[in-house]
Amino acid sequence: MHVTMVKKKLADGSDCRKCADVTAYLQTRGFWDRVDEVVWAYENDPASPGMLLGKRLGVERAPFFVVRDERGETVYTSALQLIQERFGQEVSTAERAGDVDPDDVGGI
Repeated sequence: MHVTMVKKKLADGSDCRKCADVTAYLQTRGFWDRVDEVVWAYENDPASPGMLLGKRLGVERAPFFVVRDERGETVYTSALQLIQERFGQEVSTAERAGDVDPDDVGGI
């Protein structure tokens, strides 16, 4: 299994807030070493590898994960879903509630 994380770099050079939060969460929970590769989507470069990968896979928000294995390629837009389905760890109800990003609720 090969896990790729796509992270977004903002025009000012900083990581997107959610990308930084998810990275810290994976590090704290001991899952960071399960990420084999990080691909960057640069906000001001539509030809950057992460932007092209997102476009090919139909994903418009970072971070997201691409898992490649004998079953093919699977996209995860939730780190918690990745942890539960691929890393075999249970995710608590509190963690699921905390995964709801206010920026994603009700927006256009």
